[in-house]
Amino acid sequence: MIEASNRLAILFMLAATAFIAATTLLAKALGTDALGPPLHPLQITFGRFLFAWIAIASFVAATRPKLIRPHIGLHIGRTLCGVVGVTLMFAAAAAIPLADATAISFLNPVFGMILAIPLLGEKVGKWRWLAAAIAFTGAVVLIRPGAGAMQFGALLALGAAMALGLELTFIKRLSGRERPVQILLLNNTLGLLVASLAVIAVWQTPTPAQWAGLAALGFAMAAAQACFVNSMARADASFVTPFSYLTLVFAAFYDLAIFGVVPTGLSLFGAGIIIAGAALLAWRESVNRAAPSKAG
Repeated sequence: MIEASNRLAILFMLAATAFIAATTLLAKALGTDALGPPLHPLQITFGRFLFAWIAIASFVAATRPKLIRPHIGLHIGRTLCGVVGVTLMFAAAAAIPLADATAISFLNPVFGMILAIPLLGEKVGKWRWLAAAIAFTGAVVLIRPGAGAMQFGALLALGAAMALGLELTFIKRLSGRERPVQILLLNNTLGLLVASLAVIAVWQTPTPAQWAGLAALGFAMAAAQACFVNSMARADASFVTPFSYLTLVFAAFYDLAIFGVVPTGLSLFGAGIIIAGAALLAWRESVNRAAPSKAG
């Protein structure tokens, strides 16, 4: 029987996946003509950080948690990678089916593993290399070499996964140093500053519907981050991580319900391969945490 804390962790992770998928749905609506003239991905990123910052800063002001001196260098590196990653992801969401973009984004822990070798000095064994090879095989299926616009959108999602994978290396170095609420506050504050500068060159006045969409996207991202942190705090990562793959289910459902996009058999096949590789990597990570002396 599942313990109460684990049940709550599952519910938080399910809520996080639903919110994350909702952000890509809103990015697609804002990046196409669903709510008005398409907004540039940088402007969507600006809205994401603006309204997420409002939500998180309001929480911090209300609860007044104890904050410590942050490691600014790590926060800046993490934020720059995050801004690039979400901008590319929002661009991909407007160009290809949400299920495909979401599936390719699951490569970010694979890139994080590979980048941790030179950046963090981690050792990677045969099992994790096998997981990476499986996941990349699925990515090749989804990228559809030679498929024109589909290939370009998939490459945007692949770039997002690479940037977010690099972000993971900064998150690993921050974990244990600072409280999650401080990390979220600084990440969104710095992200807002970077996005505010980047958006100047592409700014166009959003329609009222687009302002509402940007606000919903930012608040959904803040809610997703809060749910994810609460889930990870209540159960082992190896237990709750598999539930995060339901983001793909929510993304496909939203795309079908709102835009009428039906996932193709090839999309489902490629997504399944990526999830298999990511799941194998997550399992191996849990094994390595239990036996840190052995790298596998």
